Amino acid sequence: MSATLRLVGSADGASAAAERPDKRDERPGDEALDAYSRTVSSVALALAPAVASLRVMRRTRRGAVPVGAGSGVAVSGDGFLLTSAHVVGERGASGRAAFEDGRELRFEVVGADPLSDLAIIRTEAGDLVPAELGDADELRVGQLVVAIGNPHGLSGSVTAGVVSALGRALPAGERRRARIIDNVIQTDAALNPGNSGGALADGAGRLVGVNTAVAGIGLGLAIPINATTTAIIGELIATGRVRRAFLGIAGGPRPLPPRARRDRAQREAVEVIEVVSGSPADRAGLREGDLVLELNGAQVRSAADLQRMMMAELIGKPVPMLVWRAGEELRLELTPAELNHT
Repeated sequence: MSATLRLVGSADGASAAAERPDKRDERPGDEALDAYSRTVSSVALALAPAVASLRVMRRTRRGAVPVGAGSGVAVSGDGFLLTSAHVVGERGASGRAAFEDGRELRFEVVGADPLSDLAIIRTEAGDLVPAELGDADELRVGQLVVAIGNPHGLSGSVTAGVVSALGRALPAGERRRARIIDNVIQTDAALNPGNSGGALADGAGRLVGVNTAVAGIGLGLAIPINATTTAIIGELIATGRVRRAFLGIAGGPRPLPPRARRDRAQREAVEVIEVVSGSPADRAGLREGDLVLELNGAQVRSAADLQRMMMAELIGKPVPMLVWRAGEELRLELTPAELNHT
């Protein structure tokens, strides 16, 4: 009833995959492919069996009716798939997962974590082909990535691009019910409705991200697969939920101005791009443009640092925050709330 998840360093995946095929693996016409095309083709070949097209169903008086669609990625052979929380909704929801081999399997939602926008579903099958997990912390800006999903219901669609930026935290969804997605991967690989929950892979075919949103033309976002999110996935598989603390800010890394660096060892902080109305950050007086230097005594250099701190032990506990505002340090106190999973 459980799955073992293991991270594999992604390093320079593109070159590794390009060198991987040998003459025995070549098919007619392969000689016409350049190295880039070989890499993308090999990633698609390796990952396609693990990616499913999801139809989310809701029971009504007239029976089950479809209420949403997206993609999912098998992460264990015994039926567990990883997808986006906003695709499948709450624990207990159900639907159908269609695979490349023609199988269509019923699934149920095991658990979802809105803060990371990750969810685990489980099918009735025990013989899935799982994706190999990579480590997004090893990604570099400019590195090749490949997206596989089911945009507009077109199953097994493959697009490729590069990592455009790392370490962002951006709001998504309607403003009244905004969700803050921490530490996202930004890519220019084309993403469209239906890609959410699908695979973002490095050049060696390892899963390094879960596609989550389209923020604009040429601006796709993916949740990274790293030590933090792998722990979240493990909790969802084991217990169906993750208790998370919530601040209510969106932000990204920014170099500190020279005056702020003068007496500090750190060179970067998190710039506040947006503060969710009524959130703990809003009540504490945090403003757009503030640079978050420390939280609870620990330096904050990236959105990933904040994400790692937002665990259950901080819920309801007043903690100090040090920010840089208008050319000077300012100390605030805020009390993280428990993330509402409804």
